[in-house]
Amino acid sequence: MNAMESEASTIARSLRRRDPDLLDRLIEQYQHRLLRYLVHLSGNRELAEDLFQETWIRVLERGHQYDGKHEFSTWLYAVARNLTLDYLRKKSPVSLNGLMEDEEHAPLEPADPRPAAWELVQQHEQAERINAALESIPMEYRETVVLRFQEGLTLEEIATVTGAKLGTVKSRLYRGLNLLMGQLGETQA
Repeated sequence: MNAMESEASTIARSLRRRDPDLLDRLIEQYQHRLLRYLVHLSGNRELAEDLFQETWIRVLERGHQYDGKHEFSTWLYAVARNLTLDYLRKKSPVSLNGLMEDEEHAPLEPADPRPAAWELVQQHEQAERINAALESIPMEYRETVVLRFQEGLTLEEIATVTGAKLGTVKSRLYRGLNLLMGQLGETQA
């Protein structure tokens, strides 16, 4: 049994026993990552803090459901995600008229969700610089960088696609990113 499986099993057993020391250790270990995830997921810091608290209450209440077969963080993020989605589904839509009639707050102006023209130009210019820099690095590195970041493949999937060993893929990715950053640094100078 490897270390991850052993740790996951230990966490599962301790959660079944509702071990307060374990919960303290888990909160300390995952608090920053979990809160950051919830802020990104909910789009609201205050809501994320509430969901953070609710997630740990749920972990305490339903810790017996964690089986220890997967990493604890995977289960924790699933609990947090489900709570967030449940909250967002239940949140009742508010009418714009109701918001504008609220005397305590100034009327809300709907924001245009589309990016401004200058942002589009800037994004286009940045994409052109990145593509030009990508073209200047050797093909084996370029392929690995593109598969990882544009196609979203895992390192293992890239190894399968390219027929290279995992260590080779990691090395190509590291070298490719270094070359790419070097090229991008030169184009801005």
